[in-house]
Amino acid sequence: MSSKQLNVFSLPVIVGALGFFVDIFDLLLFNIIRKPSLASLGLSENQILIQGENILSLQMIGQLLGGIIWGIMGDKKGRLSVLFGSIVLYSLATIANGFVTNANEYLVLRFIAGFGLAGELGASITLVSEMLSKEKRGIASTIIATTGVFGAITAYFVFKLSNDNWRLCYFVGGGMGILLLFLRVSVMESSMFANIKSTNIARGNFLLFFKTKERFFRYMRGILIGLPVWYMIGVLITFSDKFGKEFGIENVDPAKAILFQYAALVFGDMGAGLLSNYIKSRKKTLFIFYGITTIFIALYFLQSGSSATNMYLICAGLGLGSGISVLYITMSAEQFGTNLRASAAISIPNMVRGALPLVLLMFKGFRYILHVNYITGGLLTGVVVMIIAIVSALYTKETYGKDLNFVEE
Repeated sequence: MSSKQLNVFSLPVIVGALGFFVDIFDLLLFNIIRKPSLASLGLSENQILIQGENILSLQMIGQLLGGIIWGIMGDKKGRLSVLFGSIVLYSLATIANGFVTNANEYLVLRFIAGFGLAGELGASITLVSEMLSKEKRGIASTIIATTGVFGAITAYFVFKLSNDNWRLCYFVGGGMGILLLFLRVSVMESSMFANIKSTNIARGNFLLFFKTKERFFRYMRGILIGLPVWYMIGVLITFSDKFGKEFGIENVDPAKAILFQYAALVFGDMGAGLLSNYIKSRKKTLFIFYGITTIFIALYFLQSGSSATNMYLICAGLGLGSGISVLYITMSAEQFGTNLRASAAISIPNMVRGALPLVLLMFKGFRYILHVNYITGGLLTGVVVMIIAIVSALYTKETYGKDLNFVEE
């Protein structure tokens, strides 16, 4: 079936959407059940904090490495090889998480799960971008990204409905992944990739990103335009309880803030994807959502003496602005040739996630080097992140409607 015949509700899109749903479910599950799961392993409150940070950090390292390795494999062996390999790896690792008996086992298995989880989204976006027409691929990416967001919301409620049985949650997440494999069997490989597979064109050579100055900066800008998303998630929302105390707001629950953020992200991803298709411009839509993001970041830091309810509503606004995510993920696939497309589309989202420790380091640096308070440090970090993202976007070329049948030399 040709790309012109495929529609946005074709099997590759549906399977990609369900795959990203399971991906996000498994990815954020540890964030949701971190405290009860580590406590049940006999860790003290201080050990829960330390080991929790260690496990999250190692999971992030797994995603960084996985983003590079799965990307290379996607260009060398095919997009489907990543979709099958990644889901098998993270599904089995997630199920194994339900059997851990100590923190060290947990640490190793979350690293393996993180490595596996790195391949899902980028491979799906690459596949549908190459299989659908240029008019449809943006909508298809929106469907995949929006469906994935529901995975986080579902993980939250599965934990609550399971009477806080965190082991059962891991079994559910891993089991959904295994079931998804049966749908994956019916998905065909991209014809664009198939056409270059038998040629001598270099595929999946990560060093090609560094071969020319233009390509290197194109790759770096693809990463930098997504930084505001993880600044909002990793700083403002994750530490919303601490910011709340500094603002004079009591009883802010970070888990609830995350729930509000991801619930609104559904509309953010959907709105950004559909708008970019309607006005036929990813770049203009990106700036519109940068505007939304800037407004809610400003409102976040004007909460002195406010309420927890107001904090949650602003976190929802930040989630709406996080619709940036569907744009930079789609653009990462559209900016590079077929022989490097999977490497870019899979590694860039994971590089954006991997930049979070640097953002947190900047946050700490402002507080300890400039001796500013917690609120001012967070605000300055946001200003720097937004400037970097906007400047990067200014120098990024429009990708809407771009013919993707080309290669990088």
